[in-house]
Amino acid sequence: MSLDRRRFLQSGTAAVVALLAQHPAGATKPTLSGEALGFTAVPASLRDAVVVPPEYEWQLLYPWGTPTGIAGQPMPAFAPDGGNSAADQALQAGMHHDGMHFFPLATPGRALLVMNHEYTDEQLLHADGAKEWNAQKVRKSLHAMGVSVIEIARTPEGGWRQVLPSPYARRVHGNTPMRIAGPAAGSPRLRTALDPTGTEVLGTFANCAMGVTPWGTYLTCEENFHGYFGGPKEAAKDATPAQRRYGTVAGSQWVEYWRFEERFDLSRHPNEPHRFGWVVEIDPFDPTAKPVKRTALGRKRQESATCTVTRDGRVAVYMGDDARFEYIYKFVSRDAVKPGGAAANRELLDHGTLYVARFDVDGSGEWLPLVQGQNGLVADKGFASQGDVLIKSRQASDLLGATKMDRPEWTTVDPLTKEVYCTLTNNSNRGGAGQPFMDAANPRSNNTMGQIIRWKEQGDLDGTKFAWNHLVLAGDPKQSRWEAQGNVKGDAFGSPDGLMVDARGVLWIQTDVSTSTLGKGDYTNLPNNQMLACDPTQGEIRRFLLGPAGCEITGLTATPDLRTLFINIQHPGEPANERSDPDRPLAVSKWPDGAGRPRSATVAITKNDGGVVGT
Repeated sequence: MSLDRRRFLQSGTAAVVALLAQHPAGATKPTLSGEALGFTAVPASLRDAVVVPPEYEWQLLYPWGTPTGIAGQPMPAFAPDGGNSAADQALQAGMHHDGMHFFPLATPGRALLVMNHEYTDEQLLHADGAKEWNAQKVRKSLHAMGVSVIEIARTPEGGWRQVLPSPYARRVHGNTPMRIAGPAAGSPRLRTALDPTGTEVLGTFANCAMGVTPWGTYLTCEENFHGYFGGPKEAAKDATPAQRRYGTVAGSQWVEYWRFEERFDLSRHPNEPHRFGWVVEIDPFDPTAKPVKRTALGRKRQESATCTVTRDGRVAVYMGDDARFEYIYKFVSRDAVKPGGAAANRELLDHGTLYVARFDVDGSGEWLPLVQGQNGLVADKGFASQGDVLIKSRQASDLLGATKMDRPEWTTVDPLTKEVYCTLTNNSNRGGAGQPFMDAANPRSNNTMGQIIRWKEQGDLDGTKFAWNHLVLAGDPKQSRWEAQGNVKGDAFGSPDGLMVDARGVLWIQTDVSTSTLGKGDYTNLPNNQMLACDPTQGEIRRFLLGPAGCEITGLTATPDLRTLFINIQHPGEPANERSDPDRPLAVSKWPDGAGRPRSATVAITKNDGGVVGT
């Protein structure tokens, strides 16, 4: 980067700080107490273990393969050799736990824990690995993704245990019947031979981050769905621009579903991928309720669906599209939230306006409405209906000139200040040949370390103008290379991913640095993936937790009293080539069992003296 360009970006950042400091009249930005980050920072390491500060302890909950505890159903135990059947897997914890939320029940000390299962590692999932595919492996793989609803209870000793069986327990997976709702429901682009109405679909998979509605339902986000659709390689020449825009091109699949389940064959069912990439609403308190894909929120590689409420009672939902040079979105509902829970708000997410963000160089920004008939979103540009706009949210955002971001991941809203944060995890293609150049919001080429961006809406949360800046550019400040350096004030980290502001205003940051990067080259000072706590008022960042070798730290939720924090350890021991290579050895980590196959799992963290986590 040239010196002139760096000075330009730095001066722009200074202007943003001033803009962001201008809170509405009567609002004050709270200063966290000196005890907000009062814990002992965890030293960097590459140990194959979960490490927390000495004044804390952690407890294992619900590893992959654990019985979900569905009332009236068998409870098959985990087979360490991968020998569980597809039917077993439909009744067990899925693979690769991700976004998660804690829903208290009316009974004190009891709650529902709801979590996503993002993807499948076929080499670990099946007893004989991934070299030979068959219909049963496809079924088992589909059952290993989706969502788990489990019941947990606090024990007299202060720990947590799973309640088995539970009337609430449920697995939602890749073969669960679902409804399609909202403006795109019934669109010709959603109709298939198996569903000529375009309103019913089998399953959800590739479930990553999440959201929670004000009426108590869970929103699961379908992210990397594209890798599960395939077809004969020769069909790739017929791929449409729309298919290429979303990565659903025959011959590029991660798994061989298409050979054994017809709906995944792009050459025969080109509309089937249009039925994935949505936010799916699930009622965790009613295991009989049919999940609903909410098309008004747009189709993309969904990452996060963070809900907050405007002053007049409507809901705003912040979302990212987790791919290089994709966008940040906001949906604002037409109607206000009604009392009466899920039943009273069953259509609230079907009506409203979807926006995409433009981040301007002066530190201001604008939400651009994705509305058919406006701003060039018209029939002769491929948008004959609002359904077309939503199904092709990426193309519509291209047309409006939104800002192409460095892989937008999780979003979170500070409950005290209403500032919104988003992790931009990395983008090693930024500034490359034929690729978009750096800009004010994405200021580094070959951006391997990522950044956290934040903004403050002008007026209420439904506003179309905002002021933005960077909370931090991730990386190691001791490095000389700009793309690896960062400006972290405290413990170094890279590739921020999971994100949550707790009720005190502490920002929790989780990381997902590639296993091909850790401990090498410019990144020798970075430990295993980690979770850190940040005081946004001072910018201090302190390492709270380290995960096992090769894992990602994700899935972040807490009890209302902040005395237990739940996180997920995803893909411990994952090699750099992950997912689809049938010839690689099994993962190097043995966490959590100490032997056999590594297992993603939920971890509950408490302070030894029973106090608030983070202090």
